[in-house]
This record gives sequence, C-alpha cells and structure tokens, in this order.
Amino acid sequence: MMKQDRKIQYLTFTGILAAMITLMTAYVCHIPIGTSGGYVHFGDALIYIGAALLPKPYAIAAAVLGGGLADLLTAPMWAPATMIIKALIVLPFTSKTQKLLNVRNIVALFICAAITCVGYYLAEYFLFGTWAVFFASIFPNMIQALGSGIFFVIIAAALEKTQFKNRMFNRA
Repeated sequence: MMKQDRKIQYLTFTGILAAMITLMTAYVCHIPIGTSGGYVHFGDALIYIGAALLPKPYAIAAAVLGGGLADLLTAPMWAPATMIIKALIVLPFTSKTQKLLNVRNIVALFICAAITCVGYYLAEYFLFGTWAVFFASIFPNMIQALGSGIFFVIIAAALEKTQFKNRMFNRA
C-alpha cells in the first residue's frame, strides 16, 4: 500500500473513531455517577481501541477530538481537562503488534485508570478549589476506568477474532 493511501486510511479511521467516541461518551450508555457531574460511559474503551490500532498521533487526535467534543456538548467546563487526560491515556498503549490484547495493552488499562483518577482529581481541585474532592471523585473515576477496561477487552477480543487490524490496514 502506498504511503499516501495509508495516511488517508488513518485519517478516515481517526475521524470515524472521534465521532464514535463523542457519541459513546456523551449519549450512549451515559450513566451519571458521583457528586461532581461525572458519568460512566464507554467512550474511553474506544479511545483504548484507537490507541491499539492507530499510530500515536492519530490515536491522540481521535481521543482529544472525541472526548473534547463530548464535553463541549454535555459539560463544557470539563473540556480542557478532558482533552489533556484523553491524550495521556493513549500513551501507554501500543499499536505496533498484530494483537490488540497483548501484555502491554492490558497493563495500559491499569495505567490509564491511574491517569484518569489523578487527572480528574486535579481538574476537580482546580474547578472547585478544595482537596476534599478526592473522596468524592476517586470512586466514580475508578468505576469509569474499570468499565471502560472491561469493554475494551470485549471489543478487542471480538476484533481479533475477525482479524480486523490486519484487514483494515492491510498488514501481513
């Protein structure tokens, strides 16, 4: 496949993934939890999928655009923090292996849970001005990360059975 064709494939998939992340975060399975306006959603699972499929710049773009747009549509005050946190949760994953479910990507789920919890805790501190938000935010963020991790494993296992990564990006 020509280099230009591969870039077009990556850009197209990035745009589709960003739109899916927006919808899954803002509207589909959007379950409010906690006292700070947080909610459980499966958008992060799609961010993880993108991070395991796409090269880092494309995965980061999908995560930032999808997560940021979802917050702009539902709770705009969170958008700046979300955009930073979503970019960071892409980094622990690898897209360089044939398998979506590999040791690095499984370990990445736990790293992402820590990034999510610490990131949103700091965002809540800056928004609300008190360190006491830790106890109000840690549980909902852990539930969010756990749910997204489980959903990622389910989706990744299904995609691996169909050899999606090889078919999508014409890899041997």
